[in-house]
Amino acid sequence: MNSSEASQFLLNLYHSAVDAVSAKKCLPHFLPNPPAKGRTVVIGAGKGAAAMAKVVEAHWQGELSGLVVTRYGHGADCKKIEVVEAAHPVPDEAGRQAAARILQLVQGLTEDDLVLCLISGGGSALLALPAEGITLEQKQAINKALLKSGAAISEMNCVRKHLSAIKGGRLALACAPARVVTLLISDVPGDDANVIASGPTLPDASTCAQALAILRKYQIAVPSNIEQHLSSGKGETPKPDDARFGGHQHHIIATAQEALEAAAQAARNAGITPYILSDNIEGEARDVGMVHGAIAKQIAKHGQPFARPCVLISGGETTVTVRGSGRGGRNAEFLLSLAVTLEGQPSIYAIACDTDGIDGSEDNAGALLRPDSIDRAEQLGLRARSLLDNNDGYGFFSALNDLVVSGPTRTNVNDFRAILIL
Repeated sequence: MNSSEASQFLLNLYHSAVDAVSAKKCLPHFLPNPPAKGRTVVIGAGKGAAAMAKVVEAHWQGELSGLVVTRYGHGADCKKIEVVEAAHPVPDEAGRQAAARILQLVQGLTEDDLVLCLISGGGSALLALPAEGITLEQKQAINKALLKSGAAISEMNCVRKHLSAIKGGRLALACAPARVVTLLISDVPGDDANVIASGPTLPDASTCAQALAILRKYQIAVPSNIEQHLSSGKGETPKPDDARFGGHQHHIIATAQEALEAAAQAARNAGITPYILSDNIEGEARDVGMVHGAIAKQIAKHGQPFARPCVLISGGETTVTVRGSGRGGRNAEFLLSLAVTLEGQPSIYAIACDTDGIDGSEDNAGALLRPDSIDRAEQLGLRARSLLDNNDGYGFFSALNDLVVSGPTRTNVNDFRAILIL
């Protein structure tokens, strides 16, 4: 397998992974029956929300209406369900207005009505309705600080829930007495439904005290009104023992594990033995890159723990603590760290991409790494380690013309990584 064939093999694995967790494949099986007498109202938020809404329209038997909010550029051509686009990962006014409209839309429903809630990754930023006494600007500032801090997604969403008027189960309570069925595409390690998009329709076991501790852990200063909101318990969320959630249902319809298994099957079909390391990898992207690199070198040099040729596949959600001024999401950072660790080791190729098609806030899904990437960069005057120190993975792979640009995939089960050892 030459360099071009190896790169195409890795791209095929990525596309197989993404296709396996698309709404059109995963959602129809989970649709509930229409209500016997009442209305069906569809609401939702996330990078996959519009695609999910379009699938609902295509398969629903009966009348429906509703509103979903998705990221700019991630819309879909729906006929009955309104699609609004807003900002991600930092919320904007469009997202705030959409969240307020969704809350208004579920007012006055009856026990005969059904609310179908479509949730996917990104919904937390898109469904931005600050709690009373908190401004959108304050939430934006805290969101930006959390994104740069290296906080895990579960930690970020714990804070978001307790500063919100709609997350952490509050949206479900607003739907009462209607029945709520929530369909979720999981973008969180461990597939905890309460964490996905900050769980707008699910009860929440986390507390204001935990949210405040997270802010202090990452040394994020907050205004006095937010400090008071959390320390007083005013921002507390409805808990799992709340009877008002009785009769509601939720189903996780797509996960990272399903994406990894699809990629593994694609590898087998191509005659390469796959090994799924984990669907649940977290931690600093550069540290994860170092560990993956060490394993790949052990295989290449010693045939341990696996014989080559093989491909190592993993998922999850890494983080980046931003210290430099470069460009680049967590997948580019992972790959650049992997490149530094491999030091041009022959016959090792890799891909790392976000399954939503956007690596952080850039315009690429991720990038490809080849054995000669370091050498080619040095010929351009680029030092990989220096760019890594500056968090500039995007700059490194852009200069090599090795960015993977897929455009929005309209699904999201987070990171996809594959390392091919020939």
